[in-house]
Amino acid sequence: MENRDVPPGPYRATKLWNEITTSFRVGMPLRKHRQHFKKYGNCFTAGEAVDWLYDLLRTNSNFGPEVTRQQTIQLLRKFLKNHVIEDIKGKWGTENLDDNSQLFRFPTSSPLKTLPRRHPELRKNNIENFSKDKDSIFKLRNLSRRTPKKHGLHFSQENSEKMNCEIIEEDQENSAENREISQKDVEEVWRYVILIYLQTVLGVSSLEEVINPKQVIPQYIMYNMTNTSKHGVVILQDKSDDLPHWVLSAMKCLANWPRSNDMNNPTYIGFERDVFRTIADYFLDLPEPLLTFEYYELFVNILGLLQPHLERVAIDALQLCCLLLPPPNRRKLQLLMRMISRMSQNVDMPQLHDAMGTRSLMIHTFSRSVLRCAEEVDLDELLAARLVSFLMDHQQEILQVPSYLLAAVEKHLDYLRKGHIKNPGDGVIAPLPTYSYCKQISAQEFDEQKVSTSQAAIAELLENIIKNKSLPLKEKRRKIKQFQKEYPLIYQKRFPTSESEAALFGDKPTIKQPMLFLRKPKFRSLRY
Repeated sequence: MENRDVPPGPYRATKLWNEITTSFRVGMPLRKHRQHFKKYGNCFTAGEAVDWLYDLLRTNSNFGPEVTRQQTIQLLRKFLKNHVIEDIKGKWGTENLDDNSQLFRFPTSSPLKTLPRRHPELRKNNIENFSKDKDSIFKLRNLSRRTPKKHGLHFSQENSEKMNCEIIEEDQENSAENREISQKDVEEVWRYVILIYLQTVLGVSSLEEVINPKQVIPQYIMYNMTNTSKHGVVILQDKSDDLPHWVLSAMKCLANWPRSNDMNNPTYIGFERDVFRTIADYFLDLPEPLLTFEYYELFVNILGLLQPHLERVAIDALQLCCLLLPPPNRRKLQLLMRMISRMSQNVDMPQLHDAMGTRSLMIHTFSRSVLRCAEEVDLDELLAARLVSFLMDHQQEILQVPSYLLAAVEKHLDYLRKGHIKNPGDGVIAPLPTYSYCKQISAQEFDEQKVSTSQAAIAELLENIIKNKSLPLKEKRRKIKQFQKEYPLIYQKRFPTSESEAALFGDKPTIKQPMLFLRKPKFRSLRY
């Protein structure tokens, strides 16, 4: 079956449900089966359904290869509960399904779920909120040049030139002034800068479909950026919001297994299983997931980016979104991801489950503690497992503090201090006239832009690594060598010769330049 990407937008989980049920209904092979001396046509066994759906989910970019057979069986049970399928006698809802030869068929009714209608008032409010900040929209226009124009749209050139003219005139008018900025202004700058970057990373024309700006709490972002340990983990001022001491000790024990600083070596067989069960019980008993219920739609939309060619984009998007979390949630997420990542890579870790490997056990156990909807959604388990798997593999990069964001905020604040506030007394950032998306581009132009802009973004990533003065030389060398392995052509363009590469680290050239071939002198014979 064709693997179609579900675009970002509201109710993406429901859209994914419709895509999977449609693919299953269209692609599942039907044939004749005999049961209890009777023949049935156009049906399938439960085992056949598990086999076919299992392959579909593992090859679907929205779910990935780590989907388990048991998760597939659970999804088929939901199919039966929601009347996507029925047993051969037409029963569904309360019936059960196992991986066996029981017969099922498709009902005549449609399996698709209807999407709730969005309220026009909410859409209008979100649009108005997004049009308040002049400098944010100005930045968005500049950033959009480096982003593929999705849906065939971009800013009109006439409006862009008009905006440039207004900003230049205001710069000249207020260049001599240096106004004070209130705390409220600072918080609004943090909110809009992170929204602008998030919109750019996701490549959507508007964030109104995935998040309400009021859900972005600037105080959380500022705290998560500044109150951190040397490893980037959030440090809480109020210790009552932190993990209990016994949970922290248990997590350190398994993260550093078999070397542990806080706990003595186990004195009985199965000690590590008991410690793991203690940690799992704590996280499973949390009243809401670490990514919170209100950000469920946002993170489900980012799941669409978890594809090999969009891995960098997904990391950047998750890095920004995890800054929106309340500090206690971000700290718990950081510590949990560090622990399960180390455990899944630890070859000395004893087997914690009789029928499941350590990595699969980590994903299966903690997925629900990381992501789930307030109202149960049928694909919750699969979506959460996909996200936790990606977080485990990239937790160090996703959960670090992005230095570029702080630099952007400081530059933005400096811009405002120089007079880009119509009424300095009221602390309101002046709104900009409405700018419309008006020019349509062809599919060929879109593909060309997609290649060129993605290469430019990758080249910019290399420059950021090179110019990062806070990065230790050893770490910088490792990242650059990794970049060379992943993107050899872009690397060669940046370092065309061994001298240019050596100049960065102060090394001697690794490749010797070709020696000049000197013509051998001709010797005359001494004989006469």
